[in-house]
Amino acid sequence: MLTPTRHSRDIERKPEYLQPEKCAPPPFPGPAGTMWFIRDGCGIACAIVTWFLVLYAEFVVLFVMLIPSRDYVYSVINGIVFNLLAFLALASHCRAMLTDPGAVPKGNATKEFIESLQLKPGQVVYKCPKCCSIKPDRAHHCSVCKRCIRKMDHHCPWVNNCVGENNQKYFVLFTMYIALISLHALIMVGFHFLHCFEEDWTKCSSFSPPTTVILLILLCFEALLFLIFTSVMFGTQVHSICTDETGIEQLKKEERRWAKKTKWMNMKAVFGHPFSLGWASPFATPDQGKADPYQACAQG
Repeated sequence: MLTPTRHSRDIERKPEYLQPEKCAPPPFPGPAGTMWFIRDGCGIACAIVTWFLVLYAEFVVLFVMLIPSRDYVYSVINGIVFNLLAFLALASHCRAMLTDPGAVPKGNATKEFIESLQLKPGQVVYKCPKCCSIKPDRAHHCSVCKRCIRKMDHHCPWVNNCVGENNQKYFVLFTMYIALISLHALIMVGFHFLHCFEEDWTKCSSFSPPTTVILLILLCFEALLFLIFTSVMFGTQVHSICTDETGIEQLKKEERRWAKKTKWMNMKAVFGHPFSLGWASPFATPDQGKADPYQACAQG
């Protein structure tokens, strides 16, 4: 008798029990390099809000604090650092949002495909009843993406995408760079307030004193909120990578059925081989290494 856990994952031991006749043939694959984008209203709105908040921080940092400053060196150095970090944060956001997180082909649990697997007697295969796919190990179904995602950690509305096997690096970089620009903005706001208290408020900004105070307070609140939020997310993601256990696997307390590796090997599996400056770049695609044979056959 199958356990409840096995029933929930729809594990079947024989091809005829998979009911392949209920699965439509998989759609014709799109051209190579087709952009991945989830059409979810909430996720799109959250992504727009994310960009708006970063651009608002850019506006306040540049036009309220740095450009009016009479310290040219201070303005140039902080301007370059902040804009570089903000650019990397938005680039990481785009890569996390527009990269296929590791979706399993939809509707590949057809009779022809199951027969092509040449299952051995007693061999266990996984089928998702929602998207009619042969599900690789450690894959979970996302109700928003409407696909099974390999090594799915969670669905994040702020990047309008799942965080999975192929885009976890970009999500980690996004949280790291947002935390860094938030910290940098808080430090600059503190110095600017001290400078304005010592000088005439009309000389420390091109805006009126009340407008300057309101803009700085809003930026301070935004930066503090996102510093806490993204720092926690960054920490949980790094912990998840080091332990090689996704957020869903931790939440469901799933039995570990995969080989245990060192923390360093787990980091390299996400960020690429070998260690380089590319780890910190959202433009460097990590080398995922050799694909798992079972995952390869499930991808068709």
